[in-house]
Amino acid sequence: MGKYLAAFKAYDIRGKVPTELNDDLAYRIGRAYADEVKPKTVCVGYDIRLSGPQLCEALARGLNDAGVDVVELGMVGTEMVYFATAFYGYDGGVMITASHNPAEYNGLKMVRAESRPISGDTGLDEIELRAYEQKWEKTGAGTRTPKNVYADFVTHLLGIVSASEIKPLNVLCDAGNGASGVALDALLPSLALNVTRRLFEPDGNFPFGVPNPILEAQRAGTIRDLKVSHHDFGVAWDGDYDRCFFFDEDGNFIEGYYIVGLLAKAILGDDSKNKIVYDPRLTWNTLEIVENLGGDPVICKSGHTFIKEKMRAVDAIYGGEMSAHHYFKQHWYCDSGMIPFLLVARLVSQSGRSLGNLVGEMISKYPCSGEINTHVSDVGATLTRVEEHYASKGGKVDKIDGLSIEFDTWRFNLRGSNTEPVIRLNVETRGDVALMNAKTKELLQEIKA
Repeated sequence: MGKYLAAFKAYDIRGKVPTELNDDLAYRIGRAYADEVKPKTVCVGYDIRLSGPQLCEALARGLNDAGVDVVELGMVGTEMVYFATAFYGYDGGVMITASHNPAEYNGLKMVRAESRPISGDTGLDEIELRAYEQKWEKTGAGTRTPKNVYADFVTHLLGIVSASEIKPLNVLCDAGNGASGVALDALLPSLALNVTRRLFEPDGNFPFGVPNPILEAQRAGTIRDLKVSHHDFGVAWDGDYDRCFFFDEDGNFIEGYYIVGLLAKAILGDDSKNKIVYDPRLTWNTLEIVENLGGDPVICKSGHTFIKEKMRAVDAIYGGEMSAHHYFKQHWYCDSGMIPFLLVARLVSQSGRSLGNLVGEMISKYPCSGEINTHVSDVGATLTRVEEHYASKGGKVDKIDGLSIEFDTWRFNLRGSNTEPVIRLNVETRGDVALMNAKTKELLQEIKA
């Protein structure tokens, strides 16, 4: 939670509408962004949430009153704001979205020129203070210009993965009534794919639940449809489609951890002399794949700001988080939900292997628990207690992000949430499902002790 305004978080702005985020605050954020970033031209967009257009209008008014020209993108996905900001050379961009939060929420994700992220330590705290104090520095009368960027966005995507590299696979695409359906309708005519469309109609009422496929309940419909008829694979997106989730030909959900390894393999296959950034939660599979292909694995604290900064610093070609965020140098080091879809389609097309086969060996070699959240009364005290217990047993301790402890045959990562008293646990082993289950149970008991 922000120091002055509840909607300000560590990486973005997010809150209930209208109690925590409303037109008045959106206007003030526009003025504050203008004073802090000092842009001449800013692009703005919103996802399918019902409050999006009205908040966007207030934000644009705030920017205009500070003399900033606004390019209105309309309903888009977060990665399209990243694209437009960098591709057209704007001084900044703002996306109005609450990603996977419940329907009553909305928020803002902000970037500078070249789509460089703005978070707590890179300007967001200053924007919060300015919005709170309302001591405006800039005044003026900026312009507004609508712009449809879908055609250029599709050209950008197909410049990364050529349509000629993708065969007429049978694919189920689940937009979850989010914004991805609109982008897919623009992209799919260029591809040979035979696509079963599921919930493509944008609907901020979320009649089938908020699109967040990381939740078992929200992927049940995708799995059911995959099991009814044959598809080569399935893919589902969250509301603003900066994350995508994959299912194999049998309808099995694939943990994001293994997709990181799969995409690293796909990208290093083109040029192995590259750096790959990965997060500390689950690591062994990614390390093995990157090192075996001659790439250079670079560990980084999880979170989009940290990943993007690290990728720029080391000039990495790809960065992946097990949470289904995938970052690409060719996308200005930003996350995309469409590029992974194209890369997986290309990999299945060219390999002649099913998606289940491509990830099956990874899953067998490095079984993992998936992320398990537990509410605790004191995150810090819990981390200290768990560290003392397992370090005394000879575990190798690492604190790049939360607490990671590694043994010869198993390892785990434990992190506290930035916004609530929750501990997030991930466990993996070297090919031993029984050990993974046992250690997961043991750790959960220790966490709750």
